[in-house]
Amino acid sequence: MEGSMVQEQLSFITHVAQGKPENIVHQHAACPFCDVAHLTNILDRERDRIWLINKFRVLADTLQTIIIESSNHTGDWSNYDQSTAAAIMDFSLRKWSEMQRDSQYKSVIMYKNYGLRSGGSLAHPHMQIIGLDKVDGYAHVTPANLGGESFLSLGVAEIAVANEPLLGFLEFNVRIPNIQAAGDLAQAVRVLTHYILTDYFHGRCDSYNLFFYNVQDGGVVCKVVPRFNASPLSVGYLVPQVFQADRIAEIGQEVTAHAHAYLG
Repeated sequence: MEGSMVQEQLSFITHVAQGKPENIVHQHAACPFCDVAHLTNILDRERDRIWLINKFRVLADTLQTIIIESSNHTGDWSNYDQSTAAAIMDFSLRKWSEMQRDSQYKSVIMYKNYGLRSGGSLAHPHMQIIGLDKVDGYAHVTPANLGGESFLSLGVAEIAVANEPLLGFLEFNVRIPNIQAAGDLAQAVRVLTHYILTDYFHGRCDSYNLFFYNVQDGGVVCKVVPRFNASPLSVGYLVPQVFQADRIAEIGQEVTAHAHAYLG
């Protein structure tokens, strides 16, 4: 096809993936993150927040690390109290920033999977920070993908619906001016994940992702994405579908009302 762009790719190491533990589908399987005494390659730790090297590194030319958010196996952003959420967000943003200062990486990405449709394999609450040696993980993300008109402020955290989503339909963008505002970002993520798992799509959404980005003014954007089975238009043609303006406005009203009820 004329005008097609070259897509940077990561090499997936199949034989390593075959040995990975899994307990999202098989919920009674052992949880390695609960077995703290046998964790290895720990990089840093603050109380029950643990940063360590991923034992199952399935991506070539990367350093894959994990943030174990909490010792609570059933903990999640949708049920953390604000103090716990703020501490986790602060720890995670600092570790992400620390890896970004290492010049060996072309880029460093941080994200979270939650639920069966998120791409994750372990239910225990955790995030991933991955240093990419040769790939720019942000090469195809534009400022427009991280923008949108703010409809709610929680402290200095501004919440918007993306006008140009990466995947399609609904993506929330939460912007803070710097990582010192981790507590406000945590509050916004609490509200949005609780809304996604309880009210959005009549309560039929059970999965989400968080993705983190640096922006040019020194701020940070966290993209909060409800996950369903991917649209065939996105899979086959990279054409995202978006809600009409009236539905976006309605979602803003729903989230605002949800925030007031959830936060009291």
